[in-house]
Amino acid sequence: MFAVIDKKWKIYKKRKTESGAAWSLDLRPSAIPETAARREEPLAIKRDGGPGLGELTEKMLLDHYSPASVIVNDKGDVLYFHGRTGKYLEPASGKASLNIVEMAREGLTLELRTALRKASAGKKDISVEGLQAKSNGGYLTVNLEVKYISLPGPVQGLLMVVFREPASVKGRKAANLRAATPGTGKRIAEMEHELRATREHLQATIEELEASNEELRSTNEEMQSSNEELQSTNEELETSKEELQSVNEELTTVNAELQNKIDELSQVNNDMNNLLASTQVATVFLNTGLRIKRFTPAMTNVFNLIHTDIGRPISDIVSRLDYPELLKDAGEVLSTLMVKEKEVRNNNGLWYLTRILPYRTSDNIIDGVVITFIDITEQKKAQEALQVTKNYAEGIVETVREPLVILDAGLRVMRANRSFYEAFKVSREETEGRLIYEIGNDGGSDRMRVTGLGDCFFLSFRLVRNHFVICHAGLSSIFL
Repeated sequence: MFAVIDKKWKIYKKRKTESGAAWSLDLRPSAIPETAARREEPLAIKRDGGPGLGELTEKMLLDHYSPASVIVNDKGDVLYFHGRTGKYLEPASGKASLNIVEMAREGLTLELRTALRKASAGKKDISVEGLQAKSNGGYLTVNLEVKYISLPGPVQGLLMVVFREPASVKGRKAANLRAATPGTGKRIAEMEHELRATREHLQATIEELEASNEELRSTNEEMQSSNEELQSTNEELETSKEELQSVNEELTTVNAELQNKIDELSQVNNDMNNLLASTQVATVFLNTGLRIKRFTPAMTNVFNLIHTDIGRPISDIVSRLDYPELLKDAGEVLSTLMVKEKEVRNNNGLWYLTRILPYRTSDNIIDGVVITFIDITEQKKAQEALQVTKNYAEGIVETVREPLVILDAGLRVMRANRSFYEAFKVSREETEGRLIYEIGNDGGSDRMRVTGLGDCFFLSFRLVRNHFVICHAGLSSIFL
């Protein structure tokens, strides 16, 4: 039913019928025996109670006038018996077998094997006449026919073996047949015929052996080629293994270096965190999109920040500062790279010195901005107190009736009251910032009294007997 495409890999192609149409393969178990069994079933009884005349006639003709035949497959296994085959076949001794070659009587074996092989290989009918089959102590002349079944269906590819007796032999009695003994010349001819059949079978076997040897040789060459490829692959694998070991060692070294780097970075990170925490300077790091990258713990006092706010825009965070221009100033710093400083106040009355500067990487690349908030509340309070004190002192100086001047450590005039300008006939521009000795003098002898306060001198002028006298606490008087 199938043709061989590749014997080595066991690939087959389904054959087609003579008309070119494909037939369906019947895979039911014991398909042929079931068909044969159905043929052996008794004739169907019609509804009127008896078999049909046509069916009965066909059965009688088949039983009495058709020759004995056997249906076998290409291996010689019997699938169906028809007629009386006992004169040509008998069960072989030993393990039960239905192979027709093993069951053939003496004188039929060689010719039957050759005919089956030729019919199966050539898909044609083979006929062999004048065979002498040993039967019941005598010899029986048999004509052997092997027919190749090409009908579509499950029987396609099977073989039909037909045993026929010549007409001259059929009329003889069994006793005469058993008593008949072939002559010596005839026996020699039969043996020569058997020898030729044996030679043909041997030649076919030799050809099959040579074909098998050729296939084995081809298979051996393929196996050798595969072995060489496997050896080459093994060598490549060994090389790859050595390379992998080298790469593994390099990776181990790199891994150790990376671990050291990680430890160093972890140490630096811990140092940086402790440094930023110890300075108590509120600092926030923003990227170029003004999103939070990092912040110090003190930053939580300025903005409502938590750890999960990293990555969010600074504009989304609630601020306690009165600084609406923060985002604008940060954008200007990114654009101009100029540092911005500004004093701002929060809702609790605290003052911060805000400093915005660019964030530079080790490659001198601008990657955002850094904003610091330094608490200057105490400084602000001190400045306010100092300003109050300064205003108070200036008020006192202006209320003194006598001329009064304040000098620094270099004896330069820092401030003078209105009585000083009127007494010495000088203006504010001609006095402030100049040495006391360079100021013009139009009067007579006056008296000055000098008192020390920090790095400045308070000089008071008193007119005593037409002289100006300058006095310094703890020092002798100086007369001008």
